[in-house]
Amino acid sequence: MARPNANSNGNIETEIPKVKISKQSIKEGLLIFKYVKPYMGKFIGGLIFIALSSATTMAFPYLLKKLIDSAHGVNLGALKAGPGTIALVMMGLLTLQMVISFMRVYLFTSVGEHALADMRKEIYRRMIMMPMDFFAQRRVGELSSRISSDVSQIQDAVTTVLAELLRGFLTLLIGMGLIFYISPRLTLLMLSVIPVIVIIAVIFSKRIRKVSRNAQDKLADSGTIVQETLQGISNVKAFSNEWYEINRYTKSINDVVKMAVKNGQFRGFFVSFLLFSVFGAIVLVVWYGAGMMQQGLLSFGDLTAFVVYTAFVGGTMAGFADLYSQLQKTLGATQRVRELLKEETENVAVAEVELDEKFRLHGAVNMEHIAFSYPSRREISVLKDVSIQARPGEQIAIVGPSGAGKSTLVSILLRFYEPLNGKLLFDGKDAADIPLSHLRKQMALVPQDVLLFGGSIKENIAYGRPHATQEEIEAAAKKANAHDFIKSFPEGYETVVGERGIKLSGGQRQRIAIARAILKDPVILILDEATSSLDSESESLVQDALNNLMKNRTSFVIAHRLSTIRNADKIVVLEHGVVRESGTHKELMAVDGLYKSLNALQFEGV
Repeated sequence: MARPNANSNGNIETEIPKVKISKQSIKEGLLIFKYVKPYMGKFIGGLIFIALSSATTMAFPYLLKKLIDSAHGVNLGALKAGPGTIALVMMGLLTLQMVISFMRVYLFTSVGEHALADMRKEIYRRMIMMPMDFFAQRRVGELSSRISSDVSQIQDAVTTVLAELLRGFLTLLIGMGLIFYISPRLTLLMLSVIPVIVIIAVIFSKRIRKVSRNAQDKLADSGTIVQETLQGISNVKAFSNEWYEINRYTKSINDVVKMAVKNGQFRGFFVSFLLFSVFGAIVLVVWYGAGMMQQGLLSFGDLTAFVVYTAFVGGTMAGFADLYSQLQKTLGATQRVRELLKEETENVAVAEVELDEKFRLHGAVNMEHIAFSYPSRREISVLKDVSIQARPGEQIAIVGPSGAGKSTLVSILLRFYEPLNGKLLFDGKDAADIPLSHLRKQMALVPQDVLLFGGSIKENIAYGRPHATQEEIEAAAKKANAHDFIKSFPEGYETVVGERGIKLSGGQRQRIAIARAILKDPVILILDEATSSLDSESESLVQDALNNLMKNRTSFVIAHRLSTIRNADKIVVLEHGVVRESGTHKELMAVDGLYKSLNALQFEGV
């Protein structure tokens, strides 16, 4: 499981878990190359430039050795050139290195960005095609993390980690070969020291990372306290507990300071150790090499090149620890993304659907002995035996106490979930025989809590039919009693509604949702307690708009306020997942049943 973290802005993030590097995790990690494949030409080009980069980098100390030796009159062997010539060659090599480095970074960045854009698109496409049960069992933050943090980690692997691993491996291989060629004795001395330094450095790094994670966790805790306190500020003030929250936050921040100082101590020790070890190793190598120079076994250029190559090798070996950690994180991210991509999706169209005439509905709906339990709670039967018949154009009201299964019935109608038993028929056809996209294209839902997208009013209404004209949008808004309030805004239909429609009142949001449904022109309409949270004035306007919307359509109305459904063609009374009563308002009021008692309770409270 991913752990919470706080970034530099104090926002809570999710740290990507590391996984153990194994044959299986590496196999799963190769998922990346499925997306790299279309850009394989650039990827291979990048690999070639990595090899050239390593070769030119490692050639520089060798030329430096030749430059020093030529200045001291040492025999240069096959390379007979003066200091000026060698210096020009070195400048040419540096220029070539610039070009190679640019091409390496450009090619890997291009491959990484395009490959990961493709991955993001596929993850989003599959995510949006998932069944409702998938979303019921996961938090939005977790899913957002998959498409942002996880993919960014994989992107770093393609653009940086992979390139650095290959470059480091080549540098290590070439460097070890060259220092052994220059002086086997000095190489053995160096090899006896560097592994010890690297091992101690790795141990220090692990300890620092652990302390750093603890510090981040403490900071995340303090951020959570702030978030909880501000969200529940009315409770804090009502209980006069400002002092308690201040003390709680102060203690949390003090813990953060303690962990941060402890982390600083470890980092200080680590930096001191590295400085001492690296320069100590160089002193040891130079001291031993100076003795070999006195014996005529080594030239000054050889010793200089050896020290530079040793620095390259040591730096590369030290860098492998961090690259290994990054690789673990990448495999962890890949594993999480792979889990998502393996999930089974709904069979919905991913392109705009033109309604097929053979799937066109007329509005007859039959629910026959429907039984249902949510997948996460199989032991609890939400619907036990529900049978409802609706003829085309009929208004069916569904009422009942809280927990009766009314909203679940909506989910079954929209095929968000499939019933465990029983049949759902549209115009006599089994729902399973009608493609989901064709079915839902002919249905519309107006929920209790309307979610508007963060764009303009026009865009939100047009969500019912994206290619609608301005005239069609305005006509739908007029039928929904929304046109007048929309035109009262300075920007009219271009008014931005804000996140989740926060700039609009509840009644205004409902009327925009109704306009959206009117524009869609559905055959079957579902109203899920669409007026339950509104004041009397807003309810009157919304109810009038709903009456316009329900004309000549099969409508299922889940009602909390029973006064709004008295004219329904049929009222179905649900209780504990079964149909207790069914009939018109007049028929149900004529018997001493659940509907009559619900009416009495509601109107006694008025």
